[in-house]
Amino acid sequence: MLFGSSGIRRRYDETLIGLALQVGKAVGAKASRVTIGRDTRLTGQLMSAAFCAGALGAGARIYDGGIAPTPSVAYSGRKTDAACMITASHNPEPYNGMKLFNPDGSSFSAARQQEVEETLADIPWGDWKKQGTSTRSYPVKEHSNAIASKIQVKEGLKVLVDCGNGAGSVITPGLLSMMGTKTYAVNANISGTFSRPSEPLPEHLPYIPSLIARTGSECAVIHDGDADRMMAFDRNGKFIQGDTLLILFAKYLGAKQVVTTYDASMAIEEVAEVRRTPVGDAFVSEQLLRWGDFGGEPSGAWIFPQISRCPDGPYAAALLCEIAGEWDLSSEIASIPGYPLLRRSLELENAHDLLYALGAVNPTDGIRIEEEDGWCLIRASGTEPRIRFTAEGKSMDIAKELLRKGEEMVRIIRKEVKP
Repeated sequence: MLFGSSGIRRRYDETLIGLALQVGKAVGAKASRVTIGRDTRLTGQLMSAAFCAGALGAGARIYDGGIAPTPSVAYSGRKTDAACMITASHNPEPYNGMKLFNPDGSSFSAARQQEVEETLADIPWGDWKKQGTSTRSYPVKEHSNAIASKIQVKEGLKVLVDCGNGAGSVITPGLLSMMGTKTYAVNANISGTFSRPSEPLPEHLPYIPSLIARTGSECAVIHDGDADRMMAFDRNGKFIQGDTLLILFAKYLGAKQVVTTYDASMAIEEVAEVRRTPVGDAFVSEQLLRWGDFGGEPSGAWIFPQISRCPDGPYAAALLCEIAGEWDLSSEIASIPGYPLLRRSLELENAHDLLYALGAVNPTDGIRIEEEDGWCLIRASGTEPRIRFTAEGKSMDIAKELLRKGEEMVRIIRKEVKP
């Protein structure tokens, strides 16, 4: 299976370069105009060149945005037939990959992904007279202007921005400054390596609370490698959990219909009508084509259909700053309902086989144990060799017991499935 829960992602090697060439050719054969961008990884320029070579060989016209966040590339892609982002998102630097988008910012559907996979080896190279052309594009400028036209931030609001040396470095600090904030940026150079693990988890960000105190910031916004994600801290240096951000955004936006994933807290159902999808922003985006005002998942992927159907970290960062300027963010967060929620993972090379053995139709969708006062989701990661457990209960004891049941199910099945 070529595509995971968020595009194509794997360790960089010669095979990946060849795959980029083939995917470029398959996309270029169907889309006459293609937007492309890349994150800051050292392998990004070669990956981009390989994809572009394939698309040009198929006769497409390329609009090359250079280093830019995923949501900027997806937004700019509204003027073309498809967009490609060269990124491995929050994975470490040895990884790279590709995310493919439709003009509305939504990810390629499962059917279109399958079409790409099935045609990789069958599409001929174009005649020498039918080669494509390439031109420069400016997705960061377009995206910044669009965000600034929709969000108003309190003049002089102090905000800390940690871009993790990723693609957010080229947009979020400048965007927030342009909108009137006093911005303090860290890890905002595009060095090609990450000074911290790219995934915006609290354990990767122990230095943020002291920086908030030192700068007097009202909040801190944190990006992953391609800035499709945004997580945050309040002015007291407290990490804001993804489930809390989901509810905060829904309340502020007045969203009545929210799309989220199976692993999100049941507390969201107390503030909006909810439809759930398998874990992965592509599933949330696809559902938002049919239903919903706002969508997101607790990992930090927030989708605002009013601008795009791609998870938009810079838009989320600006929106959080707007909220911090209008509301007492810490008090508002304290008022948001919540239940004990536990997340764990187990590294296993045969994670997918184990989920099939447990009865999952799709390992990355997983299986969900539901009880009256809580639930547990067991799923294989779509990007790493591991099983992820999420359990929530109306009390900590219930959450712990559901997590124990999920881990016990995996422990038993491991004895039956050979590695």
